[in-house]
Amino acid sequence: MNAEFFSALDAIEKEKGIPKSYMKEKITQALIAAYRRDNPGAGTGENVVVHWDDKKKTITMQALREVVEEVENPVTQVLLDEAREIDPKLNLGDTIAADIKTNDFGRIAAQTAKQVIIQGIREAERGMVFQEFTSKEHEIISGTVLRVDPRGGVLLSLSGGGAEKAEALLGVNEQIPGEYYKEGDRIRIYVAQVRNMQKGPQIVISRTHPGLVRRLFELEVPEIADGTVEVRSISREAGSRTKIAVWSEDPNVDPIGACVGPRGSRVNTVVDEINGEKIDIVKYSDDPVEFVSAALAPSSVVSVEILDEEAKTCRAVVPFDQLSLAIGKEGQNVRLAAKLTGMKIDIKADVG
Repeated sequence: MNAEFFSALDAIEKEKGIPKSYMKEKITQALIAAYRRDNPGAGTGENVVVHWDDKKKTITMQALREVVEEVENPVTQVLLDEAREIDPKLNLGDTIAADIKTNDFGRIAAQTAKQVIIQGIREAERGMVFQEFTSKEHEIISGTVLRVDPRGGVLLSLSGGGAEKAEALLGVNEQIPGEYYKEGDRIRIYVAQVRNMQKGPQIVISRTHPGLVRRLFELEVPEIADGTVEVRSISREAGSRTKIAVWSEDPNVDPIGACVGPRGSRVNTVVDEINGEKIDIVKYSDDPVEFVSAALAPSSVVSVEILDEEAKTCRAVVPFDQLSLAIGKEGQNVRLAAKLTGMKIDIKADVG
């Protein structure tokens, strides 16, 4: 039985990645819990010692009892006369060890031990999943569609790039409008957050988060990946339009051109990944007048006046025939420009 225990530990470590030292600790706790179950007077079981011999592949248990003049708890104490029958050299206050036969544990005690071990394995697996996916927070990973819920939710099987796998729900609000999924589809998602919940790690995933666009550009644009071009701000209404502000300290680098790529190849790859969503790439500026002017693209801007620096409000004047373009359908263009710049923008038409 002991040899089987050691073989099982080797298998668990190899297949699940759970260290043998961790499982030994949990099995030790399980054996002590079983002993306490069979010996109500054992208290917390502090008098029980479990010995592991890796060479001989044996596990032994001993109960330590204090040699006393008068026994109050026979589980933790032994009379001096009885102790001296085992070892004549023992005196009051000494400790005597007695072997515990685990085969003598009752059915309920054995079940208790089993539950402790199973719980230990589950805790270890949850811990490893949490650790692996926490390292993927704010990154893009791939997932395979396991099931599409009638109410719209999509259950995905996720891989963090290591040995661990997990499942996560892509909620309706985290899906790009117009996208449809079926079982077996492989999609890329953004890990917005990983929460360590009582029932195990909860991985919050999204296809609508602005961070998805940021990471996609990092993957497609080498200048962003190496830091030559910086993404300073993103505003997004998933499924419709995204505005991204980029900047480069190197005067020889065109940050917008780098993101667009030859014949639009780089930005088109990102657009394809997010289901055809329109993307406006604008140049960031520390000057709010310049930044707001750029952010209102594709509309031209005649002038921008800062109304209140503290309240971050401004008025933008645009050509009369481009007023609707500057505002956008249902106010989307000016709304995204405001999110991108952090300014409240009042649009006015130039009436000459």
